[in-house]
Amino acid sequence: MIRIENLSKIYRPDTLPVRALDGITLSIKPGEYVAIMGPSGSGKSTFMNLIGCLDKPTSGSYWLDGKEISQVTADELAFIRNQKIGFVFQNFNLLPRMTALRNVELPMLYAGVNKLKRRELAREALERVGMLDRLDHRPTELSGGQNQRVAIARALVNHPKVLLADEPTGNLDSRTSEEIMDIFTNLHKEATTIVLVTHEPDIAQNSQRIIYFHDGVIEREELTSSSEITISEGRQS
Repeated sequence: MIRIENLSKIYRPDTLPVRALDGITLSIKPGEYVAIMGPSGSGKSTFMNLIGCLDKPTSGSYWLDGKEISQVTADELAFIRNQKIGFVFQNFNLLPRMTALRNVELPMLYAGVNKLKRRELAREALERVGMLDRLDHRPTELSGGQNQRVAIARALVNHPKVLLADEPTGNLDSRTSEEIMDIFTNLHKEATTIVLVTHEPDIAQNSQRIIYFHDGVIEREELTSSSEITISEGRQS
């Protein structure tokens, strides 16, 4: 699903270059659940921005679902972000004046899906994360965990190839974090490819594989006790 070769990202805030990523090479299989860990400044966020097509590498290659991203046009890149990648953020990034239903509809609005279809698919996505009874509530009327469920529904509504989650439990208490991670586990069982950044070891243990970053390189990898989870039959990998 994801293949990266010698990927580097260099920032030049002044004249002194900062090498945020330094020749990363890795692959993530379809349906795999991977956690990214490392200290602040290790390159985790830069890596997520690159594989999420929110930024471009300085050098190296990145293939997503068999397509080399560096070769696509700006319009194709916008389509890939909308249709092939679902984003879940620590701060939810929901629009405060919109209901849960309208927030989940947004990716489809940008994709030109008609109103009736948008509503149908948004309701299905909210039901999938246990939020169908809150579809008319705005973010200020929901708890942090409920807002994150809405954010996950929004990320899933276009049936993306990859779900990217950046510290999805960072603003949640431990009980709510467990509930959110149960949703990710269920999505993985449905063969969703998940890449999750976290600084919490117990959260990372929900994944199949942990990749540790340090100073812009991969320091090491390890399999977790969840690595033997069987993907549900009947889904393509």
